[in-house]
Amino acid sequence: MQHQDKVIIIDFGSQVTQLIARRIREAGVYSEIHPCTSDPAAIKALNPSALVFSGGPSSVHDEGAPPLPKAYLEWGLPILGICYGMQVLAHTLDGEVTRSQDREYGPAEFSTLGDCPLFDGVERKDRLKVWMSHGDHVGRLPSGFVRMGRTEKLENAAMFDAARKIYAVQFHPEVAHTDQGGRIIANFLFKIAGLKPGWTMASFVESSVKRMAEQVGDGKVVLGLSGGIDSTVAAVLLNRAIGKRLYCIFVDNGLLRMHEREEVIGFLQEHFDLNVKCVDARREFLDKLKGVDDPEQKRKIIGYTFIEVFDREAKAIEGVGFLGQGTLYPDVIESVSFKGPSAVIKSHHNVGGLPEHMNLKLVEPLRELFKDEVRKVAAELGMPENIIWRHPFPGPGLAIRVIGEITDERLEILRQADMIVQQELRASDWYRKVWQGFAVLLPLKTVGVMGDDRTYEHVIALRIVDSIDAMTADWSRLPPEILARMSSRIINEVKGVNRVVFDISSKPPSTIEWE
Repeated sequence: MQHQDKVIIIDFGSQVTQLIARRIREAGVYSEIHPCTSDPAAIKALNPSALVFSGGPSSVHDEGAPPLPKAYLEWGLPILGICYGMQVLAHTLDGEVTRSQDREYGPAEFSTLGDCPLFDGVERKDRLKVWMSHGDHVGRLPSGFVRMGRTEKLENAAMFDAARKIYAVQFHPEVAHTDQGGRIIANFLFKIAGLKPGWTMASFVESSVKRMAEQVGDGKVVLGLSGGIDSTVAAVLLNRAIGKRLYCIFVDNGLLRMHEREEVIGFLQEHFDLNVKCVDARREFLDKLKGVDDPEQKRKIIGYTFIEVFDREAKAIEGVGFLGQGTLYPDVIESVSFKGPSAVIKSHHNVGGLPEHMNLKLVEPLRELFKDEVRKVAAELGMPENIIWRHPFPGPGLAIRVIGEITDERLEILRQADMIVQQELRASDWYRKVWQGFAVLLPLKTVGVMGDDRTYEHVIALRIVDSIDAMTADWSRLPPEILARMSSRIINEVKGVNRVVFDISSKPPSTIEWE
């Protein structure tokens, strides 16, 4: 898709490179991330308006440290270097990068030196709180560069060459820990690079629909609809582009939340007139999961079975040539990024891809978007808030929230408990305040007392977390009275439960889901 102004971020492996792209887009300018191993000719062909060099875990003195191709410095584009991006600029030019005795990680106070457009309008420039994460530092500036800031530990915490429009900072303006980081990035975009904000979700919808109509032509598209925000928005966009030639398949795998099938199908058919077929495959999935308690095995069984069901249904539609998917930009980045962002720590919670023998061409209307942008598109399309802000739900569904063996009885217990959690979050106005909240059925029973009788019944764990993008998360500090209502209702209303516990672990080291 063509964009009037485009910032290309060269990724040197920082864990927060995605935040740079998000901050630039929030300012209204389109941005893309490409690995530092990219061919400069391919980057130039993208017609960038400016470049950003990200941070990274390497030292420029390490063997195999990612270099900076000099071609990037020969195009005359505005450049912003961040952390390693500053060091590799100095190292590539005739500056000097020095190894530090101690790694500096955490908050620091940054003081600007003289006037510099990068800090126009920034308050408290003499004591700006910034976030550092580096081992090396720039000792001698390259020729033509001027020092524009320092900290207590660093004489050269920022530098610039106004003639070449190259600016670099040792700290991370993209993270929330840096005060007014958004203003600093906006200054680079608008005051230094002279870009114009034209990246809006309204413009995205218009161009996306036009692009997909041209791509598909008179063809047909099949799409697996989960009911989540990603596949729902992808389906509505495709429906705008090609109408009834979009065939949505909703597979009921028996692992859905309470009333989910009816709510999803009803809403999409009533409000957007989508062509949706619901496939009842509950017994097919549950029979294959019988006796299985290993979480990885559960995921594989669910993934393979979904592929079998979807493949079977898609083949029944004559003349389908395209497969629609709700792929997001972070998924695209993961497949190509350099080291840091692409580190895999566990199997993904969503089901896998579809078989190659289907021989369908991909249509991915959301592959340029981050999750928060998908929600903005949903609002642009007129979707109600209860759909837009629906909490994330893993591809394997309740299978990874029923810890241990999956049975109809255990699924029903979890559905009822989870419904109460959702109801209480919404009733207390906490549903939008937290990233995700759900119940987990544990594989143990405990002793309890109900009336005059002793009981030996199931335990429900509550998992409610705060997050921005699920890369990190912390447990939500819900008011005790809300937790008390959840616990009381679950124990009194869900037969077979006599104890409720609250998970107070963060990510890392824990994950959001239990399996």
